[in-house]
Amino acid sequence: MLNRESIFISAVRSFCKTLGIVFGIFITLFFIVFAISSLSSPPSTPSKSEMIIVSDAEDDRTILPESAPVVLKINVQGVIGMGDLTIEAFQDILYDSRQSPLGKRVEAIFLYIDSPGGSAIDSESIYLALMNYKKKYNIPIYAFVEGLCASGGMYIACAADKVYATSGSIIGSVGVILGRSFFNFSPLMAKVGIESLTISQGKDKDMLNPYRPWTPGEDCSLINLTKESYEQFVSVVSSNRPMLDKQKLVDVYGAQVYLAPTATNLGYIDVSGASYSQTMKDLVAATPIQNNPYQVIELRRQKNFISMLTQTSFGLLSGKVHHELNLGPQSSPEFNGKLLYLYQP
Repeated sequence: MLNRESIFISAVRSFCKTLGIVFGIFITLFFIVFAISSLSSPPSTPSKSEMIIVSDAEDDRTILPESAPVVLKINVQGVIGMGDLTIEAFQDILYDSRQSPLGKRVEAIFLYIDSPGGSAIDSESIYLALMNYKKKYNIPIYAFVEGLCASGGMYIACAADKVYATSGSIIGSVGVILGRSFFNFSPLMAKVGIESLTISQGKDKDMLNPYRPWTPGEDCSLINLTKESYEQFVSVVSSNRPMLDKQKLVDVYGAQVYLAPTATNLGYIDVSGASYSQTMKDLVAATPIQNNPYQVIELRRQKNFISMLTQTSFGLLSGKVHHELNLGPQSSPEFNGKLLYLYQP
């Protein structure tokens, strides 16, 4: 009995030692990689995008020769200005679309939109990037909405020659909002006998300070910012959507949203009750591709595993665990104090 127990204990001890050695090697390698990635400088040029073959109008994904013309499908899905839906990501995609192996094969852009909007800066910049690309390479851009095309999504859709949408899609919300709400606690503080002191220099530097009574006109600069941004939004929509009455947009429609059939009648979009296949067919018909075989390709930014591990938001490496009460994109710290083209009822 003693010998059997000794053998068992010895086996367990050997197993634990082996496990400890393997774990130690893994941890050591992990921190070596972490140190190297932290010390090395980021690359000066964007990494190549990953090419994904997606369905054409006939739901066909057959791989064609590299000489075949290409329709570039770009997804505008989610909140603009967050994640990969930024101007930097779009610029990388548009740049890579003119590099090998695509080269000069891109004959059209198919925008797939399902977005409530987001950052005003990213929305405008993405719109301008698409407009410049379309003009430079003389190609058509068609948009297909499946879900939401609101606010900043509508702004980007204005870069398209035609906008199609499913019947249940929600369109509109031409308006601007500041990425934070303002509260005033001074009446409550006065009741309980609490005073606050903010030290600042510059007229209205502490504008809308919630711990003191507000003075008339201190919000003037913020109001002017939203006004100018709104006027720019209206100008872009009315100039690219000529069937949409500009005066009615301002005085009647405002930042309301509409189902696709109504949005079509008002001039926000061109076709409602559409499908992916119909939009793709009409887009191809507007290019030299005509009846020739073509490839539909998405370009996705490649994820660097090391950079993902070393991001400060990665809890295991930063030593921090973040607890968040998600109140929607408008409450995101990334949007705090920024102008937003965002639909968030």
